[in-house]
Amino acid sequence: MDDDTGALPPKQDFSGWFNDLLWRAGIMDVRYPVKGLYVWYPYGFAIRKFVYNGLRELLDRDHQETLFPLLIPEQEFMKEAEHIKGFENEVYWVTHGGTTPLDVKLALRPTSETAIYPMYALWLRSHADLPMKYYQIVNTFRYETKQTRPLIRLREITSFMESHTVHATWDEAEAQVEYELGLTKEFYDGLCIPITISKRPDWDKFPGADYTIAVDAIMPNGRTLQIGTVHHLGTHFSKTFSIKYEDKNGEQQLANQTCYGISERCIAALISLHGDDKGLILPPAVAPVQAVIVPITIGKRHEDVLAAAQKLEADLKAAGFRVKTDIRDMRPGAKYYWWELRGVPLRLELGPRDLDGGKVMAVKRTGEKSQIELATVTDGVTRVLGEITEAIRVKAEEHTKAHLCSVDSMEALNAALNEGKVAVVHWCRERGCGDAIEEKANSSILGTEVRSLYVPCTDGCCIVCGNPGKATLVGRTY
Repeated sequence: MDDDTGALPPKQDFSGWFNDLLWRAGIMDVRYPVKGLYVWYPYGFAIRKFVYNGLRELLDRDHQETLFPLLIPEQEFMKEAEHIKGFENEVYWVTHGGTTPLDVKLALRPTSETAIYPMYALWLRSHADLPMKYYQIVNTFRYETKQTRPLIRLREITSFMESHTVHATWDEAEAQVEYELGLTKEFYDGLCIPITISKRPDWDKFPGADYTIAVDAIMPNGRTLQIGTVHHLGTHFSKTFSIKYEDKNGEQQLANQTCYGISERCIAALISLHGDDKGLILPPAVAPVQAVIVPITIGKRHEDVLAAAQKLEADLKAAGFRVKTDIRDMRPGAKYYWWELRGVPLRLELGPRDLDGGKVMAVKRTGEKSQIELATVTDGVTRVLGEITEAIRVKAEEHTKAHLCSVDSMEALNAALNEGKVAVVHWCRERGCGDAIEEKANSSILGTEVRSLYVPCTDGCCIVCGNPGKATLVGRTY
């Protein structure tokens, strides 16, 4: 990939741009010989590492990380009928050990409730054990029958964070739902990704949940991508798996539960929202290389410039920045292209004139240039990286605002969706009217109880029947 100088498709051709960028920028190789399974390149995996390290830091405030097995015995998997019905067409089954048929089929986890909850039933004894808040980051497998897309619709989800918590009461579990939504907002704010939050309709909630709150991002083409969910499970699973505790009065009580998930779709949104026709644009917090130093070595000053570049790199690394000096035998313009494609936030160009002036040329990924004093270079780089982060956040917010609107009729809804927008409508929450909205607008009801900074969410008349309705998010989804 080092000598790749081919141009990306324009971002307006989002599908072509996204697919080409994954391999040109060294994120994922899609050529693995099983449909829906992909391979992380080292650079892409480094992005993943910084993204998920940030997620771990948030969860570790009051969760504990653990790890449960990939294989789930059929009898455990089949215990919860509603849950299984939601996943029955997506399960991969292991039926043989070598050439020997297994006595009990084993499911590759599509999600881990049925692997984790039998153990919770063993671990939980007393009210003193509550709350239990555990999470894991694992791969999950789903036999996806729709068109697969790298990072977006997979048969192996390689990076699935799932949190599973246990509480004494329904209200305590609800408070946990709100807490985890707060973590999600903080996580995506760190990635400069604006989100909308809504309560999924009953027919689209997680199988076995009392309710589901979902987090969506609006992609460049106006389609929504679900990039997180929090589910209030009530006592649904605790009844099935006998997850009980002894209360202060010595009585046995069913526990209340939540589960919460974020997958590598967060990285799909990161790539898609911020990138441009040149390639990736990475927020400094998750960029594997935050600044690249490009020595401009010409004439007799070659050694002086290289020595200054090495000192600059050492100084910045000592200050905690992730920095690389590019001394490859390539034209400067080819180096610029290479690092721009990979989304490095800041390029530091250092030549003889810069050295004589005691300065370095700082070029942001978006092209803006300024000079930084070498004597105070760490302060200067800190300032510029902060400017870059804020500019990325503002641009993403402007995109989200421009793609959200409120409409008051089916005609206006269709027009908005056809323009690549996501709409807030009023819906009475009756299934028949919901089906009519989805069918007539070729869309999906994302949810009610909409939480968005970008559109007003007031009550009004249902756009189908005219009865009192609630603000409802409607879009075309992945």
